[in-house]
Amino acid sequence: MKVYLIGAGPGDPGLFTLKGKDILGKADVVVYDYLANEALLDFARKDAERLYVGKKGGDHTLSQDGINALIVSKAKEGKTVARLKGGDPYMFGRGGEEAEELLAAGIPFEVVPGVTSGIAGPAYAGIPLTHRAHSSSVTFITGHEDPTKPDTAHDWQALARSASTLVFYMGMKNLPDISRKLIDAGMSAATPAALVRWGTTGRHRSLVSTLGSLPEEAVRHGFSAPSLIVVGSVVSLHDSLNWFEQRPLYGKGVVVTRAREQASDSAALFEELGANVIQFPTIEIKPLDDYSQVREAIRNLAQYRMLIFTSVNGVRLFREQLAACGLDCRAFAGRIVAAIGPATAAALRDLGVTPDFVPQKYVAESVAEGLKAVYGESLVGMRVLLPRAREARDVLPETLREAGAQVDVLPVYETVPSKARKEEVLEKLEAGEIHCITFGSSSTVTNFLSLIPAATLKQYPALKLACIGPVTAATLEQAGLTCHIQPEDYTIPGLAAALVENL
Repeated sequence: MKVYLIGAGPGDPGLFTLKGKDILGKADVVVYDYLANEALLDFARKDAERLYVGKKGGDHTLSQDGINALIVSKAKEGKTVARLKGGDPYMFGRGGEEAEELLAAGIPFEVVPGVTSGIAGPAYAGIPLTHRAHSSSVTFITGHEDPTKPDTAHDWQALARSASTLVFYMGMKNLPDISRKLIDAGMSAATPAALVRWGTTGRHRSLVSTLGSLPEEAVRHGFSAPSLIVVGSVVSLHDSLNWFEQRPLYGKGVVVTRAREQASDSAALFEELGANVIQFPTIEIKPLDDYSQVREAIRNLAQYRMLIFTSVNGVRLFREQLAACGLDCRAFAGRIVAAIGPATAAALRDLGVTPDFVPQKYVAESVAEGLKAVYGESLVGMRVLLPRAREARDVLPETLREAGAQVDVLPVYETVPSKARKEEVLEKLEAGEIHCITFGSSSTVTNFLSLIPAATLKQYPALKLACIGPVTAATLEQAGLTCHIQPEDYTIPGLAAALVENL
């Protein structure tokens, strides 16, 4: 029985702490809020209970008292609870109140600090909070006061007179009042001031103005919560030090439709280039209910001269069954091993197997033609094992059979339609926040269009559709849609480079 109050950081999952990640991997229950990036839930155990208690702008899934009661009750069930809070638990996050509740209930707890948005957001916007030529101190302030109440917790004269950089949390609703009170207290209306919205995330935006003009500029540029308000001469460094917004895909909303098991690498690469990635997995990789046929094939592996892997998932699931049979990479000895592309080849190398053949173009047709060119007549009578998805194109096995090979197709997993975020994507399309949808296979096209039909996509003429290769593009075009972006190199890095060039 223990509760960990964990700072989830400002939004960029790369800024999450190693200790937080370790605790999430052990927790029985994860209680998370609105500002905690859901990507962090991937660090949790698959069987962990996940409870969302988000609060935003008056829309409370659960009151603070309800949250306190929830974490206490879960802990009293003897469970390890990870309370994941946006930013840092003790920086305007009511973590202190939750800690007091746990103390009163006799429940042991620990606090895992997180990177607070008040530091990280400005840093990503090119605003150092302290600088020898500008400011030697910084003051963090809640902007969530009621402007109509007779008394205030802030000494506005002291704030206005100080040379400190001022950072207001949760102040967008009161921005006009904050600006007015600082100016009335003696601060110049010409003082540089900035807003940083969704700092460090793919939705990051910043706006630089002056203290007097910032409220009006915020309305004109559509800024709303969650945004930080930064006041001080350090804001003048924004234009020269603003590295985050210079990345090539900054401000571009990119949908990734790959299965969640495969999406992390592509999402991370697109995000590194500045894109706001919306993960919309249209398929899920599902293990088979019965692996007896797979294990039988593994026990008879000596009968096969060649094994061909067409996906990372195929390698992963085959490896698991290999281990279940008490075997390892030595079972591949004496066999020719082929991989459809570099990612699959890398997965084989992780297994301890160096593939003998990887085609120059990463589609089934190239695998088949390449194997025919390399092995020629020796394919006649050769027994070939093809571990793959239950539902897949038959081009590869049929072409090899035409060349005389004896091909056994061995399903090691199946793909099923995912319960994707249809409504969220439709809302973002309507709001103009999605600039490109990427497809990594024909099945992602088919499943995506089963959820959001082609006719809907045609309503957004500025939307770009990107496919990893010609087979996927052909599936898209059969549905009456145009593939706008297709790399020459049929890989995720190739697709990323094509997005940079075309978006």
